[in-house]
Amino acid sequence: MLEVNAKIQIPWEEFTVSYSRSSGPGGQNVNKVNSKANLEWSVSTSPSISEGVRQRFLSSFSSRITTDGRVVIASDEHRQQEANLKACLEKLKDMLLAVAVPPKIRRPTKPTRASKERRLAGKRVRAQNKKQRQGFDSDS
Repeated sequence: MLEVNAKIQIPWEEFTVSYSRSSGPGGQNVNKVNSKANLEWSVSTSPSISEGVRQRFLSSFSSRITTDGRVVIASDEHRQQEANLKACLEKLKDMLLAVAVPPKIRRPTKPTRASKERRLAGKRVRAQNKKQRQGFDSDS
């Protein structure tokens, strides 16, 4: 079971794990060993997450979700299957933690009277500085 936080726990049955050959350098061993881990998880049909988390996940990571509502995470950073699977699970956990807490609703506020006065006083000071920089006309 993947425990993201106290409210989000995903059982192993929801995951599909496959392994394939890793790309990149590595000599002869890379051609023989399936060390790259591919983790698939159906976000759109998972009963383990709430609807709010699901909607935030789908909107935040829409580029990583397939047309049938599955997220595919791959890792070939390590040379062992287990380490790559752990890396995939960590990536998914970080993604879920990023959308687990709903964003704070902004309440519109008005500036205080003192802040308005400070702003206007600053504008007066800047205007006075610019006025002093202007050259005097000698013709008049």
